[in-house]
Amino acid sequence: MLQKKDVLSLEGKVAVITGAASGIGLGVAQLLSAYGAKVAMLDVNEKGKQEAQNLIKAGRAAIFKKCDVTSLKQVEKTVNEIKDTYGRIDILFNNAGVTFRKSVVDLEEKEWDLVLDVGLKGTYLMSKFVIPIMAAEGGGSIINTGSGWGLKGGDKAAAYCAVKGGIVNLTRAMAIDHGPQNIRVNSVNPGDTDTNLLREEGRQLGCEEAAFLKDSAKGRPLERLGMPEDIANTVLFLASDLSKWITGAAIVVDGGGIA
Repeated sequence: MLQKKDVLSLEGKVAVITGAASGIGLGVAQLLSAYGAKVAMLDVNEKGKQEAQNLIKAGRAAIFKKCDVTSLKQVEKTVNEIKDTYGRIDILFNNAGVTFRKSVVDLEEKEWDLVLDVGLKGTYLMSKFVIPIMAAEGGGSIINTGSGWGLKGGDKAAAYCAVKGGIVNLTRAMAIDHGPQNIRVNSVNPGDTDTNLLREEGRQLGCEEAAFLKDSAKGRPLERLGMPEDIANTVLFLASDLSKWITGAAIVVDGGGIA
């Protein structure tokens, strides 16, 4: 007979989170640490240092590392430092990303390169150096941030759709390659979520903020924007033993927007 157990507990586990200074990344750092994980918060924005201190003041284990995920040397150095500090890495949340709301005609080459480098190259580099550590410890869980627009596309977001589509399929490839090492790899694919990144999209499009956020919530059966905690709840599920036979999945968390 099945017995109740605390399958959501992350006690003794170490989680590495990119793009952790704000938005979804910060929400995930807060939630995983609440369930017992030691969190390493990575970002180029040093605001993350104060957010890590806030977690420490709340009695949780957290460190902040300033890291450009597009730099092989920085990623390798940062991952090694986390391993030296905590001794292991069990969870990797590849979440760092940027966007420009433009078509391929309007995009500058440097904008295209930046979006793909942060989102896709960053996921590759972080995974490249974390996976051997996970494998040596018997396995782990990698969660990559895709998007509903990585599955169906969207307007004036060519680079963003390209990188998110790439992340979704990279996730599947990684799941195949590293399943034998007991490393699960899944993607969480949010719809419009109330973050600084979404508000910046509105500014790029020249929209009034309140009207843009209201329009972003339209057409969803649940009739609201997502919040960082909505995405964090799914990441917690994928990081925990509740999902221990799930890998290669693209889980959509968007209030029914692409239903």
